[in-house]
Amino acid sequence: MHWIDWTIMLVPLLMVLGMAFYSGRYVRGVADFLAAGRVAGRYVMSVGDLMSGLSVITLVALCESKYQTGYGVEFWGKLFAPVGIIFSLTGFCVYRWRETKALSFGQFLEMRYNRAFRIFASTLRTISEMVTNALGPAIAVNFFIYFLNLPQHFTVFGLNIPMFGFILAALMTVALICIWPGGRVSLLITDTIQGLLCYPVFLIIIGYILVNVSWGGEITPTMADRVPGESFLNPYDVDKLRDFNIFMLIVNLLASILNRASWFGNDTTNVGRTPHEQKMAGILGAWRNGVSYLMLIVVAVLVITIMNHQNYAVRAKEVRDILAAKAAEETIQDPLLRVKVTEAIRAIPEQRHEIGVDEPLSRVKNLDTPVLETVQKLVGNDGEGSFTFQKFRTIYQQQMMAVTLNRTFPVGIIGLFGLLMILLVLSTDDSRIFNASSTIMQDIILPFCRKAVSPQAHLLGLRLCSVAVGIFFLLFSLMFVQLDYIMMFMTIMCSVWLGGAGPVMLGGLYSRFGTTAGAFASVLTGACISIAGIVMQNNWAKHIYPFLAAQEWDEAVGNFLSWCSGPFNPYIVWEMTPEKFPINSFEIFFIAMLCSCVAYVVGSFVTCRNGGYNLDRLLHRGIYSIDGEKKISSPWSWGNIWNKLIGITPEYTRGDRIITWSVFLYSFVYQLGISFVLVIVWNFIQPWPDEWWGYYFYITTLVIPGCAGIITTVWFVWGGTKDIIQLFRDLEKRVDNPLDDGRVVGQVSLADKNALEEIDRKRL
Repeated sequence: MHWIDWTIMLVPLLMVLGMAFYSGRYVRGVADFLAAGRVAGRYVMSVGDLMSGLSVITLVALCESKYQTGYGVEFWGKLFAPVGIIFSLTGFCVYRWRETKALSFGQFLEMRYNRAFRIFASTLRTISEMVTNALGPAIAVNFFIYFLNLPQHFTVFGLNIPMFGFILAALMTVALICIWPGGRVSLLITDTIQGLLCYPVFLIIIGYILVNVSWGGEITPTMADRVPGESFLNPYDVDKLRDFNIFMLIVNLLASILNRASWFGNDTTNVGRTPHEQKMAGILGAWRNGVSYLMLIVVAVLVITIMNHQNYAVRAKEVRDILAAKAAEETIQDPLLRVKVTEAIRAIPEQRHEIGVDEPLSRVKNLDTPVLETVQKLVGNDGEGSFTFQKFRTIYQQQMMAVTLNRTFPVGIIGLFGLLMILLVLSTDDSRIFNASSTIMQDIILPFCRKAVSPQAHLLGLRLCSVAVGIFFLLFSLMFVQLDYIMMFMTIMCSVWLGGAGPVMLGGLYSRFGTTAGAFASVLTGACISIAGIVMQNNWAKHIYPFLAAQEWDEAVGNFLSWCSGPFNPYIVWEMTPEKFPINSFEIFFIAMLCSCVAYVVGSFVTCRNGGYNLDRLLHRGIYSIDGEKKISSPWSWGNIWNKLIGITPEYTRGDRIITWSVFLYSFVYQLGISFVLVIVWNFIQPWPDEWWGYYFYITTLVIPGCAGIITTVWFVWGGTKDIIQLFRDLEKRVDNPLDDGRVVGQVSLADKNALEEIDRKRL
């Protein structure tokens, strides 16, 4: 790689690390370390959330899934997209969460249920969160090795050092450097700075790709060249797609509703100046993500085109040879077999697929099929061979994007994209390490402390927990073997918590009948179903299927699974194969969520007594309003009905109203009304050919979002710069004028608890 690329990548990184150290001067107590003193503005939270949510693993996972299914399915997602906008506009769950004044997720669970459930649920959530997020560094390190074309090992003073372990340790060290000085203050400042750096990089990457690859001449024909039922463009021709299909959208919709509050606490949901600023940050998120998601789409379609269009046949052959050689080196232990596999793949001739002349491609038969079939034939079909093939196929599919971009981007663009990936992995790793460590300290360790912990000891504990989580991430990434699609793995691991968390959080915030017994039943049900699915998936190829085949039960079990999934074909198809468990992660997650809802309702109704829980006390409303805060409200009338429906309240400024109405009109009028309903009606009268869907995808996914992306880039860079300057000013004031730590963060302090108990005594 050229020295210009290294300079572009490393200089901004050093600047970010310098800001992390500098921010440590603003931490004067636990409230600052955990929640930045709750002085953050909307743009700081919004831009920071972009960086903590967008990661290398997100980009790799999206390219991996879109290479299998394209974008035809996403059309139907427009029907569900307004759900998230409604949540943002109305402040669903956010307002009530802030009204509880809980400093952490576990504190809310103890207030609403009891301490035993707080410790149990916090432990389960932390384990699920840590295992899910620990895969991110491993994927990122592999991406850098493949993207920068680094060797698997290097030698220093005669010592043979694995490149994977070296880069992984470096990433974890840098992430901990960002956390140690200032906790949430450091993360808020560094994530915002990284976000401001990334916005122009997004636009440069998008512009370079669209200038050098023809949309109409190369991208659209490649996307349209699929067998019936597996279209990458036509949403009416996607019935035969597996895994990432319409059922996946249904599961995501249910999860977005049910688990709206399941990750609250120990993140930026606690750092806003007011609940209103927190709500506005969520509304701005509808615009914030546009340009970043546009870059993800453009990168994915570039990979699909390079690897399948005849104009790039020579480059595609080069990519497949490099990718297969590196994947074989990483997954095949036998040196002789590894050489045999590599040579056999190199012997595969260049594949020049002529669109319109050759048979259309499919998931079963495509230009990667000869490579995968060659590997499977050479490694064997027994338990160990199937396991090795799964590992090879996983690495091959995951790192295709990295090698393709390495062979496509010129000097300068490689450096910019590498910088973007470094910033993404840094911002996500440090945020996820911090979120997990704060949960461990706040909700698992502190409840066992009989005496109050001093602020100094508390801060040291938080920092040491961060180091412990970083070490866990390091060890997990070194030892764990991931066999499924990234998106599937993340879904099933999150399901250990999210499978049963939704009813607990929604029921806790909005219902009076929810009880501790119902909460335990919900979480245990969701976790047990998800863990059973994980065990089956990870042991299927090596142990479970060989056992079934040895007992001659494989055919009977396969027939039973086919019978169960038959009524839901073609969207749910449970087919018996030696390599993969028939029930995918989205289906397991769906089953877990439904069963946990039933468990929560039944368990709560059976044990609910004395009219249910006192929500007013939890939310500090009415006689329980202990801080003198006045709730601004207005009655319903014909004049304000639309404002009420989209969540506009009297505290909205003119700018807030413009932002809110712009999000509403773009989401409901343009995306739902024009881009979805109108298109549905048109196709009902006269179905579109694939060529028209290519134009539709170009206009609705690239042209209009691209124009909006340019505007939002300028908008968010301006707003983020203004807000981060104000953040520094507010933090300086807090350093100069110390305030009560518990009151600043809105924590329910001992004085607050005594006040609530006194109100209860008077009421009774």
